[in-house]
Amino acid sequence: MEGFFTLENFITLGLLTLLQCVLGLDNLLYISLESKRAPLEDQARVRKIGIGGAIILRLVLLFVLLKVIALFQDPLFDINVEGMVSGIFNLHSLIVLMGGVFIMWTAVREIMHMMSFDTINQVDAKPKSLSMIITSIILMNLIFSFDSILGAIALTDVFWVMAVAIVIGGVVMIWLSGKVTDFLRKNRMYEVLGLFILLIVGIMLLSEAGHLAQLELFGNHVTPMSKTTFYFVIGVLILVDLVQSKYQKNLNKQN
Repeated sequence: MEGFFTLENFITLGLLTLLQCVLGLDNLLYISLESKRAPLEDQARVRKIGIGGAIILRLVLLFVLLKVIALFQDPLFDINVEGMVSGIFNLHSLIVLMGGVFIMWTAVREIMHMMSFDTINQVDAKPKSLSMIITSIILMNLIFSFDSILGAIALTDVFWVMAVAIVIGGVVMIWLSGKVTDFLRKNRMYEVLGLFILLIVGIMLLSEAGHLAQLELFGNHVTPMSKTTFYFVIGVLILVDLVQSKYQKNLNKQN
């Protein structure tokens, strides 16, 4: 056991836990919005089961990636249309691509639902089955986890350090998801902001998938959206929303 519980391992554990929490912010928003489709009395249970199941599958995915990581990186097929599009896709890029498409579809669907006049006075959208919601949370959690797991593998090869960081990150998400959901329920106007943030998350995943596939569109390389750019865009969206809300209140006072 000598060299197992070393200072270096505990420092790495702290860094990985922080990484799990930071990279889990966009996932947290999806979980909070998706769980709201369940009946109110079941939402907390859905979040706990969904995130708990995702933690277990993340550990399995971590073990699998450590054993067969090359299979996720080996090319599966390529696309080459002269002057238009070219790329080499592997399993990793396809999983991220499908996740991005699904998140964008979810966000656009909910935005269109909110724009429908018939649903303005409804408390929530039509509830989905609990099994569907839990499955959606688990699957999206796995897709979001690829970056954090690959980042963990790059920092250390000690399995227990990576596993403990995943578990701690999951527990933090369970704790925060309820608070985010409660905030959105009490401040329903911020749901629109949340959905547009989710839309940007989908775009970020699409850009990441294109980068992984070395995708070129009309001779231009697809570059991934950095986390810095992502958080900057989110900050601008929040600022615009706050200014708009303040301006609307001032207009209402004048009338």
